[in-house]
Amino acid sequence: MRRHLLWIVIFFLSSCQTLPIINAPSSPRKEKSFVCPDPFLKRNYRLVHAIEARLDGRVQSQIIGITLALPDTRSVSCAIITVEGMSLFEAEANPHGINVKRALPPFDSKDFANNMMEDIKLIFLAPEGVLQNRGYLADGSKACRYRQENGGWIDVIENESGETQIKRYSSSEVLKRDVRFSGTHKQLYQRIGLQADAKFDYFLLMNLIEDQPIKKQAIKRN
Repeated sequence: MRRHLLWIVIFFLSSCQTLPIINAPSSPRKEKSFVCPDPFLKRNYRLVHAIEARLDGRVQSQIIGITLALPDTRSVSCAIITVEGMSLFEAEANPHGINVKRALPPFDSKDFANNMMEDIKLIFLAPEGVLQNRGYLADGSKACRYRQENGGWIDVIENESGETQIKRYSSSEVLKRDVRFSGTHKQLYQRIGLQADAKFDYFLLMNLIEDQPIKKQAIKRN
């Protein structure tokens, strides 16, 4: 519980941040050996997470999230179900758009599906934007910055302790999403925290409870 509260405090403090300066590697040798942090999926996966949704620091709901992430086609689908097994939300997204199959309150708002699918892609798929800058933040963390088509920015960061973070900024350089990863097993992160700056700020804590690699043949059959 204390660890969860610490995450929330860190995210709250970071929500006031704007786009930081990235300093270029200090020598040609460091420039040549520099590798961008890369926490993203390299193969297709079906992932199941136990999710705590928090508003104003208090647990509002505990749900199960089922995600199918396909990096090779940049497609994702997700389902949100209650711990009793009732489906609350189902949708899929690919480069052609979003298809919502089911959306019950409070998951039926106009922007929820788009925000949900964008968050899933932010967490699991490598940025599509152009690599704009790479180097080090003031605290020594390694960082790579990608410019998005909508004018926004995505920073992928790895601190000196090896902890990984993704930050998404708006075109006006305001922090909108802050994702932090911890604990790895079989090259998958076991815990993911997402702080969202939206109409109502919220925090999601995702604990991995099941993972299954998906073969292309299985996807075609489905």
